[in-house]
Amino acid sequence: MAQLGTPTRLGAPVRRRLAVCGGLLVSSYAMLWLAARAVPLPARLAEPPSTVVAFDDGSPAHVFLSPDDKYRMAVTPEDLASDGAIDPDYVAALLRFEDKRFEHHPGVDPLALARATALNLRHRRVVSGASTLTMQLVRVLEPRPRSLRSKAIEALRAVQLEARLSKREILAAYLSFIPFGRNVEGVVTASHAYFGHGPQELTLEEIATLLAVPQRPSRRYPSPTNSGRLSQARDEIVDWLRQRGLDEEATELRAPAAVPQGMRPLPRNAPHAAFWLAAKAPAATRIATTLDRGLQLQTERAMRAAHAEMADRGIHNGAVVVVDHRSSEVRALVGNFDFWDGEHGGQIVGFDTPRSPGSALKPFIYALALDRGLALPGHLVPDVPTAYTDYAPSNYDGTFTGLVPLEDALSFSLNIPFVRLLGRLGVERFIGSLHAAGAAGLKPEPGYYGLSAAIGSVEVTPLEVAGLYAGLANGGSTRPLHWLSADSAAAATEIYSPGSAFLTRRALTRRDRPDFPSRRRLSGAPPSIHWKTGTSYGHRDAWAAGSGPAHTAVVWLGNFDNRPSVDLVGAEAAGPLLFDVLEGVADRSRPAISDRPSHDLKRVEVCGYSGYLPTAACEQRRQAWALRQRVPTTRCPYHVAIDVELATGLALNPSCRAGRPYETRNYVVWPASIRRWLSTGHRWLPNPPALAEGCRVAGRRRAPAILSPPAGQILVLLPGIAASDQEVPLQAESGSPGARLSWFIDGELLATVEASERVWWRPEPGRHEIVVMDEAGLSARRQVEVRQRFG
Repeated sequence: MAQLGTPTRLGAPVRRRLAVCGGLLVSSYAMLWLAARAVPLPARLAEPPSTVVAFDDGSPAHVFLSPDDKYRMAVTPEDLASDGAIDPDYVAALLRFEDKRFEHHPGVDPLALARATALNLRHRRVVSGASTLTMQLVRVLEPRPRSLRSKAIEALRAVQLEARLSKREILAAYLSFIPFGRNVEGVVTASHAYFGHGPQELTLEEIATLLAVPQRPSRRYPSPTNSGRLSQARDEIVDWLRQRGLDEEATELRAPAAVPQGMRPLPRNAPHAAFWLAAKAPAATRIATTLDRGLQLQTERAMRAAHAEMADRGIHNGAVVVVDHRSSEVRALVGNFDFWDGEHGGQIVGFDTPRSPGSALKPFIYALALDRGLALPGHLVPDVPTAYTDYAPSNYDGTFTGLVPLEDALSFSLNIPFVRLLGRLGVERFIGSLHAAGAAGLKPEPGYYGLSAAIGSVEVTPLEVAGLYAGLANGGSTRPLHWLSADSAAAATEIYSPGSAFLTRRALTRRDRPDFPSRRRLSGAPPSIHWKTGTSYGHRDAWAAGSGPAHTAVVWLGNFDNRPSVDLVGAEAAGPLLFDVLEGVADRSRPAISDRPSHDLKRVEVCGYSGYLPTAACEQRRQAWALRQRVPTTRCPYHVAIDVELATGLALNPSCRAGRPYETRNYVVWPASIRRWLSTGHRWLPNPPALAEGCRVAGRRRAPAILSPPAGQILVLLPGIAASDQEVPLQAESGSPGARLSWFIDGELLATVEASERVWWRPEPGRHEIVVMDEAGLSARRQVEVRQRFG
């Protein structure tokens, strides 16, 4: 007999049996491990969730159906952190209520299984299933008939999940797929559908509701029919949680909250932006944007409020873009009045659809001209009828003003001055600047656009226009707009100097303009706003774009079938809506970008009448802002100093002044085009005195320039119309005030008249040479072709 305490030496047979058993255990574990690795995980575990487009604060803006037609907002392992998207109290209550040893078991809980077996034997029926959360997840992913065989498969699958996934991954999957009635899955979806908010912070009653429904989803999800069952189950779980100390703020005086009576619609805001973004990233399941929740909803409300009125006026489509121009973040996107308006293309994404901008791009011609040193804001410019080959622009109201300061031409949106200014700038240079500032849809081919680009013959999207105006508000520096929170702001590119941007904004702040909304004259306007409206040719588009201290907004109205409406006028339709939108962000605005850039501007002395640098003949002068490095050098072309003979009142010059008493007098002279335009309305301007007898024309003079007919124009004679009714006006600009011009057709003198007068020519078919010559022999010539139309 072995002594007490002496190790017993096992015999060889025993050692062999133990070795065999140990080998079998190791082999079985190895086989289970290999099976867990080799057998695919439940296929539904890889089923994509609902795509969620989120506001900048993380709250859902728009929730799409998942590919399997569920509303299932995914939960990630990161959401389970203490500062994650799921309330830790809910997670703690879930584990305590459903699977308190979740963190320790391998998918099957032996203790729970033993307890359930004992209970079921005692009650002689199934009262406890001993299912762990992992087994419940398997049951959700792979539904099977309730049987012992199914329970065994669920147990094996649960062990497999535990072998392949971490505890957090399993819990995240459970919280994503757990059913909450109808086609709602997952705790995040249920929280929004039941309570109207996410599961970051939940009350005890809300936690209990989220625990009660998954036990019997079809009989407990919020509805009038299920209200009693849900209330009873919820209250029992509340009591159970309180008994276990999971409600630290419990009080007997607190009345229980009512259970939800129905499911709330899941967020479906910003539908155009949501579908647009989802199409750009089809594989994404969560799209975090820069859209501001409050501003987006407010802008959508403004569009809905305007819908009925616009529809009555024949306007069925519209879009709004709001940008924080300090960061280039898009803060609100509305793509149309009504997403569900199938009759009028309600689902077309208006903010990304190219349209004609009308006059909305004139500020950028103005800024570019200031930067190129071509003009100052106060320069007097002609606003008279002008023709360019086959293009004869006119102003919106069909009238002309004669001479107007350039900044007034911008404020009052006159067309002729900006067509002429674009001709001096060059169309390609202007289009290139717009392209560099973000208008990427413009065609880069030289010659593709003409001078009509000044008044809307290009097409840009509201998003592109918002980028242009954001750059203007940002001191002339632009960044690509971005709408995803993961995208950082790109480096700024200076398109216009800070000085030209400031002078342009200043011209756009005036409220004595025809496009200032009449309603705002009574109700007031948001402070520090500069804006511009635009109306496309044929009343097919109405625009308004502008900026406050921090935000830039663009409004477009029109019809996607290009149906015109007399009410599609920027000032009357889009302007009031722009002011409503900008007023809504006024209280959100932080300090404005610095106003006047002192380093880029300086005060210069200019002629008080013309705004040009003064000549000796400019008696009245004033101070004006100009770019420090780009002050135009052109002197005032409207004032001349003339030596006048006292005896005759005629002009003298060095060739005839000797021995004649005279005095120097200052005169204002106007271009022949202005005098000609005034004469059509029987208005006349005085001419400076003519040269006295014996005086020769002295000094260098500019040759006359032919204005009509335009270069390259083909004249067509129409049959059945008298030749006298098809006469062509000949017009020219002279380099000398009061000059007389002689017109020649094919070498034959037609007439000699003052430069401000028209000469009418009756053309005949064929090629002709037109020559105009002044008294000094300086001339200009033009070839024209006249054709006879038959029929």
